[in-house]
Amino acid sequence: MNMSGGRERLVVIGGDAAGMSAASQARRLRGPDELEIVAFERGHFTSYSACGIPYWVGGDVGERDDLIARSPEEHRAREIDLRMRTEVVEIDVAGKRVRARDVDSGAESWTSYDKLVIGTGARPIRPDMPGADAPGVHGVQTLDDGQALLDTLARTRGRRAVVVGAGYIGVEMAEALINRGYEVTVVNRGSEPMSTLDPDMGRLVHKAMEGLGITMVNDAAVTKVLTGQDGRVRAVATEDAEYPADVVILGIGVRPETGLAQAAGLPVGGHGGLLTDLAMRVRGHEDIWAGGDCVEVLNLVSGQEQYIPLGTHANKHGQVIGTNVGGGYATFPGVVGTAVSKVCDLEIARTGLREKDALRVGLQFETVTIESTSRAGYYPGASPMTVKMLAERRTGRLLGVQIVGREGAGKRVDIAAVALTANMTAEQMTALDLGYAPPFSPVWDPVLVAARKAAAKVRGGTF
Repeated sequence: MNMSGGRERLVVIGGDAAGMSAASQARRLRGPDELEIVAFERGHFTSYSACGIPYWVGGDVGERDDLIARSPEEHRAREIDLRMRTEVVEIDVAGKRVRARDVDSGAESWTSYDKLVIGTGARPIRPDMPGADAPGVHGVQTLDDGQALLDTLARTRGRRAVVVGAGYIGVEMAEALINRGYEVTVVNRGSEPMSTLDPDMGRLVHKAMEGLGITMVNDAAVTKVLTGQDGRVRAVATEDAEYPADVVILGIGVRPETGLAQAAGLPVGGHGGLLTDLAMRVRGHEDIWAGGDCVEVLNLVSGQEQYIPLGTHANKHGQVIGTNVGGGYATFPGVVGTAVSKVCDLEIARTGLREKDALRVGLQFETVTIESTSRAGYYPGASPMTVKMLAERRTGRLLGVQIVGREGAGKRVDIAAVALTANMTAEQMTALDLGYAPPFSPVWDPVLVAARKAAAKVRGGTF
C-alpha cells in the first residue's frame, strides 16, 4: 500500500549529482500526481560540480554559482520537495521511513517512503593526528568546504601552503594555490605523485610539478599539525622534518559516506561502499537504490568491485536510478577506470589497470612505453607525450593505458577507454580508423604507436 494517499513517495537522501539526477529523471517519467518526491540535503547547495572546486579556488572559475547546475528553487519548480540544511540521521528499513534533523534548529521528524534513493556521497579522509582539526586546515569536498577555504585565504597574511597528499585533489589544489601566488609544498606518502598511475609515469608528474615551483616531498607521512599561540596552523610535521604552513589542504582522498546505510543494515563491500545490482538497487532491497560516491562499481577489466568516486559515474547512476524508479528500465554495467587531470599545462590521464592492479588479479601482462608528439613533428606547437600500455601476455587484450603530456594528451585516453569497453586487443587497436591531420596528431597517433609496440611484444617480435 502506498503511504501518501494513493501517490507513491520517493525519498532522496543527498542533493548533489546522483540524488538530484535520480529525482529529476523520475520526475520526467512520472508527474506529481503519480509520484511525490522529497529530497534531503544537509548543505547549502544542490547539483553542483565538486570537480570544479579547485578551479574556483585557483581563479579559473570566477564565481561559486558558476559551479551550480541547478539551484534548489529550480528543483522545487519541478515539483520536487527539496529540504535544504536537513540531514537524514536514521533509515528505518523495516518501517520504510527516514528520520531527518534540521541542521540549524535541531528539530527532527520522520518521513515515510515507498522508494528510497541513497546519494550520501563521500567524506574527505581526515588523518587521526594532533592538530588535524585546527583552524586553517581544510578538506575540499563540497562547495561549503571551498567557500571556507577561500575565506581562510582571504584573511591569512602568510603565503605558505602545504598540501597533504598528491592524488587528483592534492595535485589540482597545489596548482590552484600556485596560481594564487602561494609557496606550495606537497607532502606525499607514496614514492611519486598520482598513485593512480604507475610510479614511472608518476615521476613525469613529479618533474613537472617541481618545474612549476612546487616543492615535492615524497615517501613522507604527516604525523601532526603544529599550531601557534593563536591556535591556528603554523606547520605540518613528518617524522623527519617540519614544513611551515599558513594554510593546509588535505588531499588524501575520500571514503564513501555510508555510516547511515550501514547502521540500517544495508550491504557494503570491501571498500566501504554500498553494493548494488546492475539497476543500481541496493542488493537484497527491492525499494532502495544507491548511486554516486557512496557506492562501489564493477571494474569491467579486472572483474572486481572498485571504489571510484567521480562525477561522471554519479550522474549516470542518477539517470539509471531515476529511469527505474520512474517505471522504465536501465542498467549501469560498470566502468573501466578512466580519469583525467592536469597540473598547469601538464595533462595526466589513465584508464584500465595499473601494473599492480593487474598483478593483484593474477593477470600476466606485457608493458610498453613510447614517446611521441601531440601533432606532426613538423607542425607548430607539437609537444611531447608519453604513453604507457599494458596488454595481456597470451591474448594481447588491452588492460590499461596511461598518458602524460602537454596539450592534446589527456583526452586521447578516451580512445583506450572505448577499446577497453569493447574488449579489444592491442592488435585490433592498430587498425582503428582515427582522425588524422598534421595539426591534430602524427600520422600514427601516439596511442596507436603504443598499440603497435604492445602487439609486437605480445607476439614475441620486435617493433
